[in-house]
Amino acid sequence: MSAHPVDEKLPAARMATTGLQHVAAMYAGVVAPPLIIGAAIGLSGTELTFLTGACLFTAGLATFLQTIGVWKIGARLPFVNGVTFAGVAPMTAIVASTEDKSDALPIIFGAVIVAGLLGFIAAPFFSKAVRFFPPVVTGTVITLIGVSLLPVAFGWAQGPDPAADDYGSTTYLGLAAATLVIVLVLRRFTRGFVKQIAVLLGLVVGTLVAIPFGATDFGPVADAAVIGFPTPFHFGAPQFQVAAIVSMCVVMVVSMTESTADMLALGEIVDRPADEKTIAAGLRADTLGSALSPLFNGFMCSAFAQNIGLVAMTKIRSRYVVATGGGFLVLMGLCPVAASLIAVVPRPVLGGAGVVLFGSVAASGIQTLVKAGLEKDNNVLIVAVSLAVGIIPITAPEFYHAFPETARIVLDSGISTGCVAAVVLNLLFNHLGNRRDAQDVTHPMEAGEHIAAAP
Repeated sequence: MSAHPVDEKLPAARMATTGLQHVAAMYAGVVAPPLIIGAAIGLSGTELTFLTGACLFTAGLATFLQTIGVWKIGARLPFVNGVTFAGVAPMTAIVASTEDKSDALPIIFGAVIVAGLLGFIAAPFFSKAVRFFPPVVTGTVITLIGVSLLPVAFGWAQGPDPAADDYGSTTYLGLAAATLVIVLVLRRFTRGFVKQIAVLLGLVVGTLVAIPFGATDFGPVADAAVIGFPTPFHFGAPQFQVAAIVSMCVVMVVSMTESTADMLALGEIVDRPADEKTIAAGLRADTLGSALSPLFNGFMCSAFAQNIGLVAMTKIRSRYVVATGGGFLVLMGLCPVAASLIAVVPRPVLGGAGVVLFGSVAASGIQTLVKAGLEKDNNVLIVAVSLAVGIIPITAPEFYHAFPETARIVLDSGISTGCVAAVVLNLLFNHLGNRRDAQDVTHPMEAGEHIAAAP
């Protein structure tokens, strides 16, 4: 009896090339969070390189857990795991509220460890409660993730130093625009492997274009070692603060929700539907990988949705291909020179690529919302109010200024507040009490069945 395509082992050369393709498709997504957090803290180029390498290393370990699996851990599907975007905004809020920036990473790591362990315990129960996280909730949250991160890309586009005289100069904005155009052209006029790595190629070309303008610094590469190891707790022993832990627990719920949706989608694509047992095992891998990640200075891990699209496009369903990609991630994490290359990329170039990268996350959320039944006014209200609550920290950063600092860690994260609002409103409108007629298509701004229209 032949093996299922998911369990197929391809020839070594093909395994390596297709595994690298998965790494290329998700590389920019893995390195973006440490860049954002590192910049917010004010890490040096060397420390930023170390943090980036650590995230690549832990992404590889988490991918091994998910694809190869051990005991009841791992969905054993072609899943790539890496740093989740959902945690970026809350972690940035933690950094902003920490007076001594040297404590920021230990506080984040402590919160991620607790959230990961609690998520591991909750995994089998969460797999049963997935009905409380329908597309109307997950779509809203994913959209908020993208929208919350777009201001970061706009900040990058203006330059590396907000206090500098040339911040927001036409040179920097021009470099960002050029990078954006390069990525768009590659996405429009190429196909296959080149199209999948359009963002990565855009970063490379944009960096080369920036050299004549003096915006490219090769110092981090010159200072980086060829071989290194992410020393455990390099930035200090983890610290445990209640507000930060609550914030990251909310992120863990969001991450588990996304991973569940991704497993259901991938199961259909590879013709191995994800049942409750598979979902529970996959969530255990996500959460255990997240809990172990801070040991090696990494952040919370989750499945990467863009790689699901790659599986669908290439028709290569082997989980061992993705595991090979995980091996490459580990090797890159052990080679600081490779990790330092991303530190060379000028901020405006990152900003141009970030518009596509973060905007794509928001677009993915909108795609999910399309399936959420927005012809029903209950769901329209859920999305409308949840998005409004989630966008508050972006449009009115001082809105919660009168609240205690510990509360603001959660409130200043639009993703966290938007997720809580979406879950509560979904329970209120779609689960508790008497539900309205499922065929009700009245919109909030239209006259209802019992409401007379204004003359």
